Amino acid sequence: MLTKTLTRQGNSLSLVIDKPILDLFNIDEKTKLNIVADDHGLHILPATTTQSRQKKILALLKRSHKRYEETYLALSRPE
Repeated sequence: MLTKTLTRQGNSLSLVIDKPILDLFNIDEKTKLNIVADDHGLHILPATTTQSRQKKILALLKRSHKRYEETYLALSRPE
């Protein structure tokens, strides 16, 4: 898991995404992104991803959260 801090830009806050992650998903400064909110948080997906692929990704995330909820909670707690 990667922990990031938001950066202030004027009256807004920005999330800086590291280049290796951008490269992994073929995202650059011209890529439009969809931001989806659900009970578990925010999910950032390239807008070029098809609707059916988005649904599959979100379903996979939900199954993962359900299956590994206790592990995710334990990992999110400060030591």
